Amino acid sequence: MNIIETALPGVLILEPRLFKDDRGVFCETYNERALQQAGLPTHWVQDNFSVSKKNVVRGIHYQIQNTQGKLVRVTHGAVWDVAVDLRRSSPTFGKHVGVELSGENGRLFWVPEGFGHGFVALSEVAGFAYKVTEYYSPADERTLLWNDPAVAIPWPVSPQEAIVSAKDQQGPTLDKAEMFA
Repeated sequence: MNIIETALPGVLILEPRLFKDDRGVFCETYNERALQQAGLPTHWVQDNFSVSKKNVVRGIHYQIQNTQGKLVRVTHGAVWDVAVDLRRSSPTFGKHVGVELSGENGRLFWVPEGFGHGFVALSEVAGFAYKVTEYYSPADERTLLWNDPAVAIPWPVSPQEAIVSAKDQQGPTLDKAEMFA
């Protein structure tokens, strides 16, 4: 597995080896030894899966307590995935990094604790699977406004075409949101 560091320390892109032939593709989506060698967690408490239509934006989500690290991937279709540093004491606070994940490229994206996470579906339908290091806790869930100008995420969808939940449309901006220390 190829591990790629991003502009945000701790946020990683993982590229598994893809074995393609005329029947299709095979790859390992989880290898405990490879993750240990990369310094990532190997204990997961929950697996999640969502399906999104084109232009659906999900996020920017995080849990202020019971914080979650997320190892995300796309099973089919494509998304543009984003991590936002929400640790006030971090030199990269408020910065983001994005990566295209697809069933075709097989990439995984590691979003550590202390970061917000979101994505937009680029394909007609996108299947999104992820492992988390802590259980979902509705009382601790927070949402940062998906298009906060202070964060300036260059979403590859116009605000007019974006399909955004009411909760995500009403998320606070970076200057008003509850953050990590």
